[in-house]
Amino acid sequence: MSDFDTIIKGGTIIDGTRHRERFVGDIGIKDGLIAEIAVDGLDAGRADNVIEATGMNVVPGYVDLHTHYDGQLLWDPYLSCSSWHGVTSMAIGNCGFGFAPARPHEQERLMLSMERVEAIPLATMKAGMDWDWETFPEWLDSLERRPKGVNVMSFVPLNPLMVYVMGMEGAKTREPTKEELAEMLRMMEESLDAGGVGYTMQRLGDGFTSVQRDYDGTPMPTDTMSDELVLEFAKVLKGRGEGIIQLTQAKDDVVSDLDFGADLAEASGCPVLWNAVQVNERHPHQHRRMLRWVNEQREKGHEIWMQAITTPNELRFMLDDFNLFDGNGAWRNVTIGDVETRMEKMKDPELRAAVREDYDHGSAPFVTGPVAELLVDSVVNEENQVYVGMTVAELGASMGKHPSDAMLDLSISEKLKTVFYVVPFNYDEGLLNEILENEWTVPGLSDGGAHTKFLNYGRYPTNMIETIVRERGSYTLEEAHYRLAAVPAMAAGFHDRGTLEVGRAADIVIYDYENLKVLPCEIVHDLPGNEWRYVNHAEGYRYVIVNGEPIFIDGECTGATPGQLLRHGQAREAAKVA
Repeated sequence: MSDFDTIIKGGTIIDGTRHRERFVGDIGIKDGLIAEIAVDGLDAGRADNVIEATGMNVVPGYVDLHTHYDGQLLWDPYLSCSSWHGVTSMAIGNCGFGFAPARPHEQERLMLSMERVEAIPLATMKAGMDWDWETFPEWLDSLERRPKGVNVMSFVPLNPLMVYVMGMEGAKTREPTKEELAEMLRMMEESLDAGGVGYTMQRLGDGFTSVQRDYDGTPMPTDTMSDELVLEFAKVLKGRGEGIIQLTQAKDDVVSDLDFGADLAEASGCPVLWNAVQVNERHPHQHRRMLRWVNEQREKGHEIWMQAITTPNELRFMLDDFNLFDGNGAWRNVTIGDVETRMEKMKDPELRAAVREDYDHGSAPFVTGPVAELLVDSVVNEENQVYVGMTVAELGASMGKHPSDAMLDLSISEKLKTVFYVVPFNYDEGLLNEILENEWTVPGLSDGGAHTKFLNYGRYPTNMIETIVRERGSYTLEEAHYRLAAVPAMAAGFHDRGTLEVGRAADIVIYDYENLKVLPCEIVHDLPGNEWRYVNHAEGYRYVIVNGEPIFIDGECTGATPGQLLRHGQAREAAKVA
């Protein structure tokens, strides 16, 4: 019997601890765990399989804390695009969105919400989800049974829990009764007992910042839930002495939002994953205020982590299903409904006048930046080819119309299939470095599985190594791999992975540093329901290994499904020991 199942030989090991400089050595893997790390080499004869890694970087698999792969996991064991870019462990159930608990008659309503707030095609969810669960514990059991190429842990999302007890309308419009509150807290305890790692919510209110709304344009239940109700759930975690809270908040203003984040950390006694901090070239005071705040909270003993967007804010969209103008009321009004409904609204003189007013005097949409700077990326009709490459401002001048009228008229003429492109922003090197240098920021926030027809931030690990490390030099490789694996593992409770150390899970990525790169964005038709999405592949990854088994070799899927459901953020065996 061999000492090891696999030996990785001769690679440059960057262990993710940040305390040890890279070194050349071998790693022995046994039963899915790292059994030995040797600087002076391991005898290849001691293993059933040998991976030659000379000249390659050998690093811990990346940990992605912010995804919406809840549905995709039911049809895609590998959760692409994230796993294509070296992510081996992921968290689902973010922002308070998910599919459990759910009574049978609530299933379609939850899917309608998810179609709008996270822009996952309804046809895909209907075709790809089998709904063999009702409660949250049953949801985890369902995930346990399914083949998984990567590791997954699940937060308990508050929206479906509130809807289950109070109904959709009640959850949105009133406080729970004493009996309803007791039932929701009981269900939270039950869900955490089953292996949920904490709870999540989006709190965007009903103001201009609410860019992720329900299918009818109204806020989601957690958007308007009271502070007092949120804190009742926090007390559950306090009583258990365990758990994590993921919070997406921009409800009022930065100061009051941060104050509530501090209250939440105090009431729960648990880590809080604050979403999100990012560069805003026009308003750099915003991220600087957040960074000062997290430093202050750390000094007070509150374990708060700032999830940071480190990928350029680049996306393409068509107005047939775009939802990320929802923070601007005039644009929201003309982008709700099916294609025919939207086009009729866009022709309405009053609604169109409101769009012009917003263009001239409103705030720039949060996700896209100023509408005037959007580019016409591609068109359907040949006669419109002349407009490709123009900004919306230039389009208006060319057509002799107000720019917003020109944008809407062009889209209507093509049944809303004109593609607009957001020139990458929120990526100024000096400003981004201020975020990267903060000790408490967690790079990433891929939103994997969401906004499938607009963007793909699942490429963020490759982007970090290719651009932030290799081109800009903002991080050393040691720092980058600490941030990509160890920090998110610590922050969200992936207790037995995140670094390359003996006894830890063998989640390992082997890549060619000089040739690693993100490939151009492309459209693929690989979703259930005959739907499509934007993706970015990568070049330079030799092996992506999960629990000791390769799931990708040179970009090709091996078909292995060694991934685990990590109840409480850890493998079942580790949980028993704990």
